Amino acid sequence: MTPHVPGPGFRPRAAVAMSQDAAAAVLDRRALDAFRQVCDLAPPPVLDDLSTPRARSVLADVDLLVTGWGCPVLDAEVLRAAPRLRAVVHTAGSVRGHVTDACWERGIEVSSAAAANALPVAEYTLGMILLSGKRVLERARDYRVSRTRGNSLRTSHGIGNYRSTVGILSASLIGRRVVELLRPHDIEVLLHDPYVGDADAAELGVERVGLAELFARCDTVSVHTPLLPTTRGLVGRPLIDAMPAGALLINTSRGAVVDQEALTDAVLAGRIRAVLDVTDPEVLPADHPLWDCENALITPHLAGSEGNEWRRLADLALAETARWASGTGFLHPVRRERLAFLA
Repeated sequence: MTPHVPGPGFRPRAAVAMSQDAAAAVLDRRALDAFRQVCDLAPPPVLDDLSTPRARSVLADVDLLVTGWGCPVLDAEVLRAAPRLRAVVHTAGSVRGHVTDACWERGIEVSSAAAANALPVAEYTLGMILLSGKRVLERARDYRVSRTRGNSLRTSHGIGNYRSTVGILSASLIGRRVVELLRPHDIEVLLHDPYVGDADAAELGVERVGLAELFARCDTVSVHTPLLPTTRGLVGRPLIDAMPAGALLINTSRGAVVDQEALTDAVLAGRIRAVLDVTDPEVLPADHPLWDCENALITPHLAGSEGNEWRRLADLALAETARWASGTGFLHPVRRERLAFLA
């Protein structure tokens, strides 16, 4: 069967493959109507099981799949049922859960909305850096208890963001966005990433340092390393113990990148503070001491796209679909050779 060829005037046959909940969240009526302007979209329900007779009937004629959280695995058996499939446009970040070697071997083009999802995580990180620098949460808690303002001229010189030093662990999409958002502020930014050279660091406007130096010098270290076999437990006890007294560790990456026991010991001892949007395990046991620790702020993995931010994911996926259909190619492609460095 001869595949359709993208180019001017081409309208790909497309289908949505993700969980029902993901589709309801990311692809509202506005988004679906917009997709129908650039492709022939299979009618609902979305494909959350690619083994059913209906799914196989839809797959038989699709050129492109719009995928999302909960997408079934696109293995060789699924691809045999989708002989025309040429492209996958993912409305979330990582494609590891559903794009398989069989997809790459066929030459299927893959796009991801990871760049769109990076922005709210970077915004969360910036907010936490600035708020924590002023000790906003702790001082608000004390104010609520004392109901008196106190003498602001006696504020510790360790409070504030002016010329503080922030360390970024990994120049990932999110790490780079955090660097961009920090530029307007009077903050020195250090970076550790073994794959970033001096020229790239200079372009980013950061000082490239070793891993140990990053933790020893910074008032705040923000972790943006994807969880890979080589990064599991990367932030171990020696690095955490090397952090200056009162320093802050922010983790919006994956909990297992950080040694949870070592971090807990340091935070409970009052040596450092922590803002954790992810933990290991993902939800700490109900009796874990960090829940009630005043030096730790734990949020429920909310830094990524939520609420109206899902529209940004849909908008990027729509733009990518239009570009691919026109023959222009993806602006945010996922390359097979880069998978080893991606979350």
